[in-house]
Amino acid sequence: MNKPDGKKKDPLRKTLNLPKTAFGMKANLLQLEPRFQKRWDRIDIFNKQLEADHPKGEFVMHDGPPYANGNIHLGHLLNKVIKDVTVRARIMDGYDVHYVPGWDCHGLPIEHQVMKNLGDKAKELNTNQIRHRCEKYAEKFVKVQAGQMLRLGTTGNYENPYLTMKPAYEGATLEVFADLVEKGVVYRDLKPVHWSIANQTALADAELEYYDREDTSVFVLFAVNNTNSLPAGLNVPAGETVHVMIWTTTPWTLPANLAVAAAAGEEYGLYKWTKDGKTTYGILGGALSEKVLGMGKAEDVSCLGTCTGQELADAKIVYQHPFIDRTGPLLTADYVTLEDGTGLVHTAPGHGQEDYQTGLKVGLEIYCPVKGDGTFDETAPEWLQGKDVWSGNGDVVEHLRESGHLFFDHQFDHSYPHDWRSKTPTIFRATEQWFIAVDREVKGEGRTLREMALNATDNEIEFIPDWGQSRLRGMLESRPDWCISRQRSWGLPIPAFMKEGHETLLTEKSVRAVAQTVRKEGAGFWFRASVEDILGDYDPTEDENAPAWLREKGKAGISELSPSQDIFDVWFESGSSWNAVLRERNLGYPSEYYIEGSDQHRGWFQLSLLPSLVSQGRAPFKTLLTHGFIVDAQGRKMSKSVGNTINVQDLLDKYGADISRWWVASLNFVNDIKADWAFFKNAAEEYRKVRNTIRFLLGNLQDYNNDTDRYTFTDADKGSLDAWALVELDKLVTEVRSAYETFQFRRIRDAVFNFCNDSLSAVYMAAIKDRLYCDATDSDRRRRTQTVLFDICDNLLRLVAPVLVHTADEAWLKLHGKTEEVDESIHLQRLPEPKGLAQDPNWLLTMDIRGEALKALEQARESGSITNPLDAGIVAVIDTDRFDAITDYAQELADLCGVSQFSVASGEATNFEIKDLSDEPRCERSWKRDGTVSERDGGFMLSERDAAVVATLDLEN
Repeated sequence: MNKPDGKKKDPLRKTLNLPKTAFGMKANLLQLEPRFQKRWDRIDIFNKQLEADHPKGEFVMHDGPPYANGNIHLGHLLNKVIKDVTVRARIMDGYDVHYVPGWDCHGLPIEHQVMKNLGDKAKELNTNQIRHRCEKYAEKFVKVQAGQMLRLGTTGNYENPYLTMKPAYEGATLEVFADLVEKGVVYRDLKPVHWSIANQTALADAELEYYDREDTSVFVLFAVNNTNSLPAGLNVPAGETVHVMIWTTTPWTLPANLAVAAAAGEEYGLYKWTKDGKTTYGILGGALSEKVLGMGKAEDVSCLGTCTGQELADAKIVYQHPFIDRTGPLLTADYVTLEDGTGLVHTAPGHGQEDYQTGLKVGLEIYCPVKGDGTFDETAPEWLQGKDVWSGNGDVVEHLRESGHLFFDHQFDHSYPHDWRSKTPTIFRATEQWFIAVDREVKGEGRTLREMALNATDNEIEFIPDWGQSRLRGMLESRPDWCISRQRSWGLPIPAFMKEGHETLLTEKSVRAVAQTVRKEGAGFWFRASVEDILGDYDPTEDENAPAWLREKGKAGISELSPSQDIFDVWFESGSSWNAVLRERNLGYPSEYYIEGSDQHRGWFQLSLLPSLVSQGRAPFKTLLTHGFIVDAQGRKMSKSVGNTINVQDLLDKYGADISRWWVASLNFVNDIKADWAFFKNAAEEYRKVRNTIRFLLGNLQDYNNDTDRYTFTDADKGSLDAWALVELDKLVTEVRSAYETFQFRRIRDAVFNFCNDSLSAVYMAAIKDRLYCDATDSDRRRRTQTVLFDICDNLLRLVAPVLVHTADEAWLKLHGKTEEVDESIHLQRLPEPKGLAQDPNWLLTMDIRGEALKALEQARESGSITNPLDAGIVAVIDTDRFDAITDYAQELADLCGVSQFSVASGEATNFEIKDLSDEPRCERSWKRDGTVSERDGGFMLSERDAAVVATLDLEN
């Protein structure tokens, strides 16, 4: 019978059980993902997850807040997907997870951008106007970034996130500060801090970035005034001027020089040399003399005598400053070495941390002639006044050269701290700032904050990866006191009150009073209200720690106070989030995990740990998980100026969220991560393989109802390929669950991809196509296979749901015959549990024999004797040891090898004969030549199996 177009109609095709599914081969993720995100909103899936049963109890994971500034970048994508996969996996494992995303809304990054956008208009605005614009800017980018994070498929309490600029958060932060004040670790002092000239504010270590910079190194001669007092061992010639030679890489700090420091136990020499026809006598470290004098091209060098650094100090040497009418002493200091320079260190207590400590020890003035804008003030030499430090650098060098005090100078490259926001070099500058002491004893603890932090690092906190412990420990060991004050407008004010000439008001009770006001009115109230209103019901007479003069005056004295204009370092605000979020919302404390990039060992990790230890006596997290940074394919830092960045929106527009999430799951993210468009293309190809596997599973279940068609396995089924597949599935479940628990997402990717590509596509699915398509629809063998396909699909989808959040939900609805209109989702299901199945050793032997048979078949194909495996038969002689073991399993070898016939016999050694069956009749339905094919009713050439199936069907309709 011919069709009207003349083509022969195949009446047998409609007898086949061919796959059919609405789950498309093409994902169309760009349309699918937004649709499913709207669906999740409609069914309120986040709250449904909270309302579900949680047999495993609570799981607390706290979100580190990104800045509400600009669009998200690849680093955000990495961090948020890692957290989201973790949260989703724990939810599906039966935990009660209250994940609250947050944003860091105060601070310099936002104020800097707002002021930049305003341009010259910024100069016309007062503090309140600047703060208003910063708040609106932060609100805008909270919405922008939240939308972008939701587009990534992340879940969490986006309806009520935490924002550091909200009054409740600000009040909770001040209450942490009150705890620190109570414990005696907060103080104010004039000391040198990292200072941003560009932004005119103090900076903490966590706000610094280090870049290479070229600077001038100078070796300078300071004339000794009391030469007669020099140690006898130096053999000073009578009547000669002797100098001490110092070295510095910051010539601009020389106007603030007040002392010179030597190493007590090191040897120093008095050297005589000639340069440019002039003879000079100078003291410097013996171990450095040859190098230094050689660099300066000194001639006729001789050493007249030696002494120790301690002997120099004991001699009470006084030197003359080279260009200021001022003298200074020579001292000893523990930090001085003879590794670099001259072994004699220029000391300016207003411009260096170690110099400051030396100044405190011997009573030097903490002198800083540099103003906040980086220019020299009126106390500096007249020729420097009003100049900035960088141009002053060259002026100082030239002045020393002209006066004859410069022995040698040269340019050199070194790593130098820069303001992380303006990318401009910082300076050390002494200013009045607020600090948290790390080496003062914490009241009630009997140890310092540094000791508490090191103890927590060693004994209380777990680290993933392990090296995080040594990294955090090293930073805690060397960190200075924490400078928590900033000189900007947009932030949480430090709740201190001043009266000129009197002690500052900052007590636990006064801070708590301010906290209560801020909870009601917000931090902006500080800048527009009276001191009486800010302090509310605070009564100095009831505060034993209030200044005596204020206790004496009582409430009447409050009006004489002025509020501090300093704001908190934003790291103190975000570092108090464990209180403002976890404890305030009763979510649980401490958090199981903090998960951030490796830079947060000096940032959020460390600056959350310190306040929590003082306030609560323990770390705010049980485990720190550190991931690496995103770099380009060549390992370079991504930068817009280099042009090697990948825009997240471009990535989502090209590939969608699920492929981006699959890429994250493919990473060993504890190291730095290379990102390139080619890597995302590869992720897309792997995704398609997984998707097509799911499509095959769904397509072959179109006529299967798990409630009515499910097959019950018995011992008789142990030799079936289906039994083998169930064990492979159980191994997958065990592996993936373990990988989720240990944050080894790459193991998830590897296990899922290899299961789809190898266990299923290359083995199981290839072998079962014949029975799925050609067996009777409701035959036991076909229903048994479909039962396994259903279990594989259901388990696989639940396993990948935390990663492929949209695809898994789409496929799960198809699997269970549900539409997108239902209020159900795979994300309300549980992860599958392993059944503890072990692969039958006889199946392992059978698979070994399959592998050997396939090699023989491939050799036959290469020789040209076989072109189509279904035209082949395999006669296998199996060694006696294995023959008995595989007898019940050999029934599957024909389908496992893709041939029409497979027979086994016992023999002394294993060998395989490949038979050409092309002369035997072929079944027109299954294309097999299984030895049972003959002409049947209707004139069709069919095998016994296919003939029996066709006989039950109506070919006319």
